[in-house]
Amino acid sequence: MEQPEVYHWWQRGIIYQIYPRSFMDSNGDGVGDLPGITAKLDYLRWLGVDALWLSPIFPSPMADFGYDISDYTDIDPMFGSMANFEALVEAAHARQLKVILDFVPNHTSDQHPWFLASRSSRHHPQRDWYLWQDPAANGGPPNNWRSVFGGSAWEWDEASGQYYYHAYLKEQPDLNWRNPEVQEAMLEVLRFWLDRGVDGFRIDALRQIIKDDQLRHNPPNPDYQPYQDPYHQEFPTYTTDRPEVMDMIARMRHLSEQYEERLLIGELYLPIERLVTYYGIEGKGVHLPFNFHLILTPWEARKIAALIDSYETALPPDGWPNWVLGNHDQPRLVSRVGERQARVAAMLLLTLRGTPTLYNGDEIGMHNVEIPPDKIHDPFEKNVPGKGLGRDPERTPMQWNQSQHAGFTNGHPWLPLANDYLTVNVAIEQDDPVSMLSLYRRLIDLRRTAMALMVGSYQAVEAEGNLLVYRRSYQDQQFLIALNLGSEPQPFLVETPGRGKVMLSTHLDRDGEVVEESFELRGDEGVIIRLQV
Repeated sequence: MEQPEVYHWWQRGIIYQIYPRSFMDSNGDGVGDLPGITAKLDYLRWLGVDALWLSPIFPSPMADFGYDISDYTDIDPMFGSMANFEALVEAAHARQLKVILDFVPNHTSDQHPWFLASRSSRHHPQRDWYLWQDPAANGGPPNNWRSVFGGSAWEWDEASGQYYYHAYLKEQPDLNWRNPEVQEAMLEVLRFWLDRGVDGFRIDALRQIIKDDQLRHNPPNPDYQPYQDPYHQEFPTYTTDRPEVMDMIARMRHLSEQYEERLLIGELYLPIERLVTYYGIEGKGVHLPFNFHLILTPWEARKIAALIDSYETALPPDGWPNWVLGNHDQPRLVSRVGERQARVAAMLLLTLRGTPTLYNGDEIGMHNVEIPPDKIHDPFEKNVPGKGLGRDPERTPMQWNQSQHAGFTNGHPWLPLANDYLTVNVAIEQDDPVSMLSLYRRLIDLRRTAMALMVGSYQAVEAEGNLLVYRRSYQDQQFLIALNLGSEPQPFLVETPGRGKVMLSTHLDRDGEVVEESFELRGDEGVIIRLQV
């Protein structure tokens, strides 16, 4: 008898990103916390996801909301305690939910003891843990490297008479990953959390951890336009995606493999041909180099079809695909494509080959919230105003029910709530059989029960206009997925085998409908058809 194929949990599963500040507040201070997340684990189990990824929860001055870490091996009191974290992990594992943490290796807070020591003297043993340089010949910064958050990436330190490098805020100095002591210290951080039962890490700003050792100027971008983010005035040739990054990843991977079934995800905003190199040679890279191209590609059927084909073609033989449609740094899905197409997008995400990642709130159709000027928190918006780069709009509190502040807090929420929370919330949508949440739950349930949708092969089906069509297959199980990315009805022909039945429509009203050789999709509709074999 043929033995069934064995897949890792992260190949079969679905990852759900939680932005802790905005998920659930248990103590009324207006900020989400770990006990709040623990209280909502049954919801995640009901929804059907397999892992929760938490944005940073470590001690931090919060200059960049936790991505400026002052202690890698503790919990910020804003979110709770280490005991709260251990209780969360235990409760999650009891529900067969994995826990993934954010690992931020590129930079620390300027209040981290390592940086305070490094800054204290040019002769301190930890001086070389960060990137310090003398001024250029003209007395200015050493080169033209820019901060992602605006301005020069070099900050002058008057006391020691040198500049230090920061890829993001000046409060986030970059570590020197060429220093073996830094490498060992950061591997110890990973080991600390792995020993406490963490199931994996999403590695922040991974492509940036190594910089050019010759400090060469980044070349100018001839296509830059004034309306764009100033960071793009140059190509980040010498500050990102350096060859030595893979050596650092190999060390992280080696450590993770000393534990059972641990997952490494890399945050990598890169072209596909570069993205796939982060799988590494002979599997020594990250398990999942995050694929953000569905967020970045125009919402047009032909362009998305071409994206999928190019990604599938570029994947190495042992590379497992993954797809992302939303996160804490990008505008909400509904705000990008509209409510109707967001349903089609959900079907796309949950039926493509590979591991999907959901962002909390997308499953109920949350949208970007306009933030009044006096309530803006994001330093990106403050440093580069007027270009719409602020990330507060997609970080607003989760909408749980119709009570005050949508059930998120008994206090005053740290960011404003959407004005539609009385109708767009978990409680209302759980009881509505045609809601966005009901669609997500049914998609997830179908995916979990159909091997073809979970781990089967992908085959593009020729289509025209606004139609995106593909087949998923596993042994004798075949599904045809047809998505109408337009607002007008679209007929299409079903290739051989030409009979089947509708398992699910994004409109949630065609279950069991028999499909012959021709079929018509309504505007903004997607369907999953079980084909007869």
